[in-house]
Amino acid sequence: MTYYVTTPIYYVNDAPHLGHAYTTLAADVLARWHRHRGEDVWFLTGTDEHGQKILRTAQANGVGPQEWADRLVNESWQPLWEHLEIANDDFIRTTQRRHTDRVREFVQDLHDKGEIYKDSYEGPYCVGCEEFKLPGELLDGEGEYAGQKLCPIHKKPVELLKEENYFFKLSEYTDRLLDHYEANPGFIQPESARNEVVNFVRQGLQDLSISRSTFDWGVKVPWDDRHVIYVWIDALLNYATAVGYNENPAKFETTFPADVHLVGKDILRFHAIIWPAMLMANGLPLPGRIAANGWLMVGGEKMSKSNLTGIKPQDLTSHFGVDAYRWYFLRAIAFGQDGSFSWEDFSARYTSELANDYGNLASRVAAMVGRYFGGELPVATADGEAERAIHHGLARAVAEADRRIGEELDFQGGILAVFDFVRQVNGYITEQEPWKVAKDDSEAGRARLATILYTAAESLRAIAVLLNPVMPQTSQKLWDSLGAEASLGRLADQRIQKAAQWGRLPAGTTVTKGAVLFPRLEERPTV
Repeated sequence: MTYYVTTPIYYVNDAPHLGHAYTTLAADVLARWHRHRGEDVWFLTGTDEHGQKILRTAQANGVGPQEWADRLVNESWQPLWEHLEIANDDFIRTTQRRHTDRVREFVQDLHDKGEIYKDSYEGPYCVGCEEFKLPGELLDGEGEYAGQKLCPIHKKPVELLKEENYFFKLSEYTDRLLDHYEANPGFIQPESARNEVVNFVRQGLQDLSISRSTFDWGVKVPWDDRHVIYVWIDALLNYATAVGYNENPAKFETTFPADVHLVGKDILRFHAIIWPAMLMANGLPLPGRIAANGWLMVGGEKMSKSNLTGIKPQDLTSHFGVDAYRWYFLRAIAFGQDGSFSWEDFSARYTSELANDYGNLASRVAAMVGRYFGGELPVATADGEAERAIHHGLARAVAEADRRIGEELDFQGGILAVFDFVRQVNGYITEQEPWKVAKDDSEAGRARLATILYTAAESLRAIAVLLNPVMPQTSQKLWDSLGAEASLGRLADQRIQKAAQWGRLPAGTTVTKGAVLFPRLEERPTV
């Protein structure tokens, strides 16, 4: 079976910001990690291109919605994922025929099973969320919005809509959903998100409007082309259509459902309530888990274009580099919790952990192998208690990182486990003082020096494997510096399970001092 991980598909009403990239990076690291486990992996991302929000944005820019979507995907979304080294297996767009045809079939099937009926509805609607809101959720407007009701997420006035639409019998799935949550406590993560969803469902669910008739930018309802399918029903089905629903049975059977859906917490209810209810209604299996990341905050507000706190990822990668960018957000912010970004914190962590701890370790080990052994990795023949401590430390780091990242989605904890080992190796070199041992020309002295440097280089071999899902460019540079490709093969083919096997890097390998992994930061640019 395939390990299947997804991101949300993102609205193309604007260019991506740090929040979009955060979820996508987490999914990429998770997918890469499971590939390093030797598993068959399928990593899906994409764009949501239907709905009123997209239509209005396109109209405001004087183009049609398809032209607008094409422009944003081709000029902003896909180039950014390439820039950030996102190794997705597929990129689905909801305007593609492979998706739209299958959406119509899925909804038709629900209709044929008696799960859909026609009725009228009136209520407050947020175009930004593409969602009807409950009156109790709304905020009272102030200032320019005084006297109006606001969406709690976008802080903008909702619209009162009255339409005759088609409805999905969501209310009939209240008990089945609660039973599933109870039987599968890890289905929704983190615990705080699970509790929120469970409490919401316990209040009783209302039937869901699944069509719109006041605009036509969307997938047509198959039995009534005066209506388009509600954008969220359309969007959620990407997880099925992208892996062969009703088109490629073999692919679908080995891939669906997703092992992990990574989503932002503001769209958790769609994924944890509507999506599983849709699958139940159509007799399809439910995903393994739905993990909600928190919000990225700047100045105390959620990072988004509507709140004017959107920052382009390129603003940071141009200064810190792509790998440091990938590392920082998963290192600094616990996945599932809200976290604040600051330039100062990024700079401090870059200098302390990447440049000083990790980069300096790689640089000085390569330099000493070059200076004392002509660049040829020596044989370790004088292992002692200090070396055994390093062996045990590596085993702990591999086991903890694998558990935290591969199983618990605790990216921060996994990265910290690896960097604890980095600091252990730095401490080992400081305590062993190879530069002093090098002054002893005796056979025992040379043996001891060889053992110290082999231990350090072999530790770096394992570190390169463990950090490759997070920092692929830097890990490849280190792999090349250690001369590991010739003896061990491609870095991408290395296995997490074997990272802790001591002695894999053979003596005699040519070690070279390449470019500095994490150069000194220049003066902060004006963003």
